[in-house]
Amino acid sequence: QVQLVESGGGLVQAGGSLRLSCAASGSIFSFNAMAWYRQAPGKQRELVATITSGGSTNYADSLKGRFTISRDNAKNTVYLQMNSLKPEDTAVYYCKGVNRLGISSWGQGTPVTVSS
Repeated sequence: QVQLVESGGGLVQAGGSLRLSCAASGSIFSFNAMAWYRQAPGKQRELVATITSGGSTNYADSLKGRFTISRDNAKNTVYLQMNSLKPEDTAVYYCKGVNRLGISSWGQGTPVTVSS
């Protein structure tokens, strides 16, 4: 089973940027689609963005224009570029891959804290 490992989280001031990485232990083409989710303290996990094996992307409406998901197939890595960060973006960010059988794999998460 392909493992996913997120990195790139940390503390940033409001208005700043971060780029999160999700590295797969094998080929990311083993996944039909990959996604970023986030879970803020006391809240449910929510979808941030998705990207298919063909490169099609989709975003949560509230995040369009600030967040960008991308993939580097050669590096087996998916990225989440986050700009104009707000305190409400504070959360643990998770990477997920879904294979052709519909089975999901999750990373361990990387925390992002945006200070005001």
